[in-house]
Amino acid sequence: MDPPKPEEEDDEVMDQFMDKFRTQKYKGAFSEDKWEEEFEKIPMFMKKAPEDIDPEKSPELACLQSMLHDTDRPPEEQAKSYKEEGNDYFKEKNYKKAVTAYTEGLRRKGQDAELNAVLYTNRAAAHFYLGNYRSSLNDAIAARKQKPDHLKAVIRGALCYMEIKNYSEAVRWSDEGLQISPTEKKLLETRMKADKLHRAAERDARKLRQAEKKKQAEKDALHRAIKDRGIKLLEQNSKEEDEEEATRTSPDGISSAENVTGAQVFVDENGRLHWPVLFLYPEHGQTDFISAFHEDSRFMDHLHEMFSQDLPPWDTDRKYLAPDLEIFFEDETSQSFHQVDPGITLLQVLQHSRFSVKAGTPSFLVLVKQSPFCKKYFQDKKLHRLR
Repeated sequence: MDPPKPEEEDDEVMDQFMDKFRTQKYKGAFSEDKWEEEFEKIPMFMKKAPEDIDPEKSPELACLQSMLHDTDRPPEEQAKSYKEEGNDYFKEKNYKKAVTAYTEGLRRKGQDAELNAVLYTNRAAAHFYLGNYRSSLNDAIAARKQKPDHLKAVIRGALCYMEIKNYSEAVRWSDEGLQISPTEKKLLETRMKADKLHRAAERDARKLRQAEKKKQAEKDALHRAIKDRGIKLLEQNSKEEDEEEATRTSPDGISSAENVTGAQVFVDENGRLHWPVLFLYPEHGQTDFISAFHEDSRFMDHLHEMFSQDLPPWDTDRKYLAPDLEIFFEDETSQSFHQVDPGITLLQVLQHSRFSVKAGTPSFLVLVKQSPFCKKYFQDKKLHRLR
């Protein structure tokens, strides 16, 4: 019998090895159930790198990371690596890390204008989805400085202008983009929407200007009416000013004055003034407010209406009757009080040499004639009674 040939010996050895391989389990082999998870742990095949890489625990990952961002490579190559890294983060909707990656790419300061335009545009997109519309717009502008006809940068810029409600710029950028690509659907839609909103904004602005113009005309007419009548307005100044300058007269006192109801003096269609008036009842700590006291109305008319049939609930003694009431106003300048004749009009009182309208609302004290409270109230005060 002839001895076996060398190739036959090799086949026999291989068959023996395979028989042994089938009967023995390979140590460290992947399990059938979790082979995909275990495969993912191999650095070369990871779909996503860990957040923080520890060189001691993961030397293979650290090595790959250093290879990826090797500072010895040309700036353009490093920038491309960061761009790809940013794109991966962007696909995962991790926009903050995408911004960081694109920023690192731009910091390489490469001379490739096309690449820089892409980095700026991609970072603009990431900022946009984070709601950083101003930063996104700045990046879109920077991208166009690198490459003026970069269509994606133009689209992103137009969308940013829409978000910050600068519709005229959104229209302009859309028009510039449509010169590059006349059929770009996104730009066509953006321009149509921006133009519509721009027209609406201009219309609203015109209405607002007209309303402000009308309001100013009414204010000027009111100031003239008060000035022509010789009515003095008393306006409180800030606490920081000297006590001697604590008050001053100014027509602006009516425009800045506020009371609890928000009522203000106004001029009617006949050119007559209507004032918000406050009646104070110091004996009971009560008040009455008349929102529109016609300047030609007499005080007695209001008193008869207020104290005739239905007396106020706080008047338990039933003594606040119209004929028994007296009206006074305070002159804060001289710290004195003046009695008002109920038979005269509001305008006559407002034109009194010692009367000033404070905070846009004339105020008066109402007391029961010759009552004990009235006598006590004025016993230590300077009072000018009617003669």
